[in-house]
Amino acid sequence: MKFNLISAENDERPVYITGNFNNWDSRDGDFMLEKLEADTYSIDIPAHLLPDNIEYKFTKGGWENVEIDRYGNITRNRKALKGDETNDMVEKWRTNWGPFKDEFFPIIELISEEFAIPQLDKTRKIWALLPHNYYKTDRSYPVLYLQDAQNLFHEGSPFGNWEIDRKMSILAEYGRGDLIIIAIENGHQDRISEYILDSDSIAQNAEGKKYVRFLADTLKPFVDTTYRTLSEREFTGIGGSSLGGLISIYGGFLYPEVYSKLMIFSPSLWVNPDYDFPMMNFKSPYSTKVYMYGGLQEGADMAERMREFEKRMEGSENQYSVQFDFKLSFNPEGRHQEFYWSQEFPRAVEWLFFDSHEDPKELSERAVADKTKDISQS
Repeated sequence: MKFNLISAENDERPVYITGNFNNWDSRDGDFMLEKLEADTYSIDIPAHLLPDNIEYKFTKGGWENVEIDRYGNITRNRKALKGDETNDMVEKWRTNWGPFKDEFFPIIELISEEFAIPQLDKTRKIWALLPHNYYKTDRSYPVLYLQDAQNLFHEGSPFGNWEIDRKMSILAEYGRGDLIIIAIENGHQDRISEYILDSDSIAQNAEGKKYVRFLADTLKPFVDTTYRTLSEREFTGIGGSSLGGLISIYGGFLYPEVYSKLMIFSPSLWVNPDYDFPMMNFKSPYSTKVYMYGGLQEGADMAERMREFEKRMEGSENQYSVQFDFKLSFNPEGRHQEFYWSQEFPRAVEWLFFDSHEDPKELSERAVADKTKDISQS
């Protein structure tokens, strides 16, 4: 079956088709269109690969670069019957998740300038990012606890930032913004000691165990009583990058009754070369999702250590009452920088908190319908 496309916007990036015939894989090399001439593309997909009722979209190699309309709005899934030749036109393409729309930006609240950490006898600045319509609904939401808040959404941060406010606005536009993020600033000069376990020798007076106990025993109960959260472990995640990713692994492993989702970017696994992570608390049949990302320009050992970590953890499943569901993601151009963690963040949120098979298949249809409903009720 032949799919033909004209791109109204001049864009030299290759075009892919994705749909209910390839599990909505937006960068599937087997479904890249052939460029026939300027802005004209085509692909012939064998009939045996297609369902009778086809739903599909075009991308430039990822959901961050998916087709949109001339106004920057998401488009409904295209539909066709098996055997029909299609002729479509794309008006515009997203570029690196943009444009970002103000009406979908999360509500950012400062929980406290000096939130008490009794376990460390310190205070810390902590933020909450709430869904854009949080105060217009009575719904409860899953929660993701992220380390290094200074580098997550503030303009002017010294190393750049993840732009999680912008990325959450995109997810919200696609009907995937139902998530509360709690962002905990690091302790500046105390960052290394707080993100390393007590038993590690890399930092003197390491206080990682006290820090993760604060998150689980002090901060989470406060958040659950202050905001409308889904407090069960099935709806709770923890994450970070570099040492923030490492301490998030420890937090998830020391408190598996609290967290079921780990977002681990470029983790400093070299700190624990023996991979002797604490597994003693996995005494119940816990299931844990682990999204782990690394850039291949971060050093030759990054990918090797991540794969070894996955192997070691899955090898422990029979010894402990745990079932791991791993997703490893590698960026050939990725470096140890906030920019690359920013690009990966929406994919990780999608996989950890929302059914991935539902993402584009029902996503745009529901998002467009919800937006129409909101307009009609306003």
